[in-house]
Amino acid sequence: MKDKKNLRPLEEGIKLDISERKNYGGYLCLDTLFAAQKPLSDPQHHDEMLFIIQHQTSELWMKLIIHELTEAIRCVQIKRLGRASKILARVKQIQKQLFEQWAVLETLTPSEYTQFRHVLGNASGFQSVHYRQVEFLLGNKNKNMIKVFPEGSESRATLEQVLASPSIYDVFIKHLYDEGYSVPEELVNRDLRKPHVFNQDLMDVLVVIYKRPDQHWAMYALCEQLVDVEQSFQQWRFRHMKTVERIIGFKQGTGGSSGVNFLKKALDLTFFPELLKLRTEL
Repeated sequence: MKDKKNLRPLEEGIKLDISERKNYGGYLCLDTLFAAQKPLSDPQHHDEMLFIIQHQTSELWMKLIIHELTEAIRCVQIKRLGRASKILARVKQIQKQLFEQWAVLETLTPSEYTQFRHVLGNASGFQSVHYRQVEFLLGNKNKNMIKVFPEGSESRATLEQVLASPSIYDVFIKHLYDEGYSVPEELVNRDLRKPHVFNQDLMDVLVVIYKRPDQHWAMYALCEQLVDVEQSFQQWRFRHMKTVERIIGFKQGTGGSSGVNFLKKALDLTFFPELLKLRTEL
């Protein structure tokens, strides 16, 4: 008996006449994407490609998070809380991809990184426009962070716009206020360019929601999605800090920061303080 060849014939319906944007590579602009990896080490160090792709893919995932958070904010504003919760669940899954990526970068040893670190110049993740947008959309508003971007640049204009726009927590608080919950008026009429500050009256409102979830299910479910996003973001921050510590120790960052110590301070920042503190109060 003859062995059958491990060969699958091409189906008759397969499209062979494809052009430009109507094929896979064209639709995804893969030529442009694959041309964006440009190592600077000379001779090219093998591990620089890992470093570049790691950060480029992170930027793409963060671009998607911005896309999703912007829509989640819109959904809360038009009172579609179920849709907003679904979107935040997706954000959490995107964050999981970002978290797991650190495992790939952690295969880069200190000896390997030092052989091409010098070509980065002053380049640093601190300068990521996408990262800063995500922070602003979640509520960590800090106008001083915009100073790193040149006046008149597109990056600065984008961040100034997001800084002045409501965060996901801002629109949630406004929704509670509109629905008749005892939210202090100053919380819905505040300067959106400043970070939200813990408010005891707001926490009292949230405690009521958590004590009677069946009566306030839409708000309760959205609160838990927000907590999930915050926790995932903090896990990402922690993994970032430990990855940097593993590769460069306590050296100064390429962008001029203190490196690991700078990243540790970020772990004290929170987006939704009332949602976290009410756990102690319940």
